[in-house]
Amino acid sequence: MTTTIHWRERVGNQRDWVWRGWQIRYTYIRPAQNYDKTTPLILLHGFGASIGHWRHNLEVLGEYHTVYALDMLGFGASEKAPANYSIELWVEQVYDFWRTFIRKPVVLVGNSNGSLISLAAAAAHPDMVQGIVMMSLPDPSLEQEAIPPILRPVVRAIKNIVASPLILKPVFHLVRRPGVVRRWASLAYANPEAITDELIEILAGPPQDRGSARAFSALFKAAIGMSFSPSVKLMLPTLTIPMLLIWGQKDRFVPPVLASQFIQYNEKLELLNLDDVGHCPHDECPEKVNQAILERIEKWIGDRITEN
Repeated sequence: MTTTIHWRERVGNQRDWVWRGWQIRYTYIRPAQNYDKTTPLILLHGFGASIGHWRHNLEVLGEYHTVYALDMLGFGASEKAPANYSIELWVEQVYDFWRTFIRKPVVLVGNSNGSLISLAAAAAHPDMVQGIVMMSLPDPSLEQEAIPPILRPVVRAIKNIVASPLILKPVFHLVRRPGVVRRWASLAYANPEAITDELIEILAGPPQDRGSARAFSALFKAAIGMSFSPSVKLMLPTLTIPMLLIWGQKDRFVPPVLASQFIQYNEKLELLNLDDVGHCPHDECPEKVNQAILERIEKWIGDRITEN
C-alpha cells in the first residue's frame, strides 16, 4: 500500500461543481479506450471520510470503468455548510450529480454511511442505479426499534442536550486533532499497518477548513437523528437490481452479525465476508475489494445480456 506518490495524484481529475449554491468536490478517472461503452461507477465515502479514502481503488477500477467519487456535502473538500443534513439530502446530491454528468445507469459503491446513501438512492431513483456494492451497511432505524416507546422522548431529550453548541464546540476542537483521529482509526481498522500518516492526513485535514465547526454541529445533529432515516429492512425488499454486501469480520462500528439478517430481505443480495478486516474493507484490503467489485460487475453485465 505504501507509495511515494501523494494521494492527491492518485485519485483522478478533481473538479468543483456548484450544487444548490454549495461547492462540491468530485473526481473521475476514465479507461484509456472505449470508456463510453463501460458501466460507470460512483464511489461514496463514509462518515468523516472523503475522496482520498478511495486512493487505493480509483486507479484500479478506472482501468476498466469510468469511475467518479464525490465528497459529500460537509465532508472532504466540499463546502462545510451548516445545512440540515440527512440521508435524503445526500441522495439528492448524488442524483443531481448523476443527472448533470452521467445520465446512464451506474453501479454505486459505498462504505458505511456511503452504503446507506447508495441503498437509499437505488430505492428512490431506480433509473439511476443498475447495481450496488455496499460495505459495512448501517441501519440507524434499528436503534429506534431497540428503544422502548416510553423511553424515546427521554432519549431524544438527552441527545438534544448533547447536541448543544456549548458542548459540541470544545468536542470538535478535540476530535479533529491528528492524535485523536489516529485513535479513532485504530478502532475502525483491524490491521494497524493500514493506519498510515497518509490516512491520518486524509481524515484530519478537512476538519481544519473554514466553517468546519458549524458543519460539525449540523452533522452531529444529523447523526443522532438518523434513527428516523429510511430503514434498510424496508428498502432492501423493494430492489430488483443485483447487490453485493462486503463486511469485515472485525468491524467494531457496525456489527457483522447484521449481514446475515440483511441477506434474508432480498435474494439478490450477495454477501462477501472478509476475515481480519475492520470497518473500511476498501482501504484495509483494497486488492480483494477491487477484485470483487470488478468480478461482480462483469457477472452482472453478463447476466443482463443473457436475460435480454
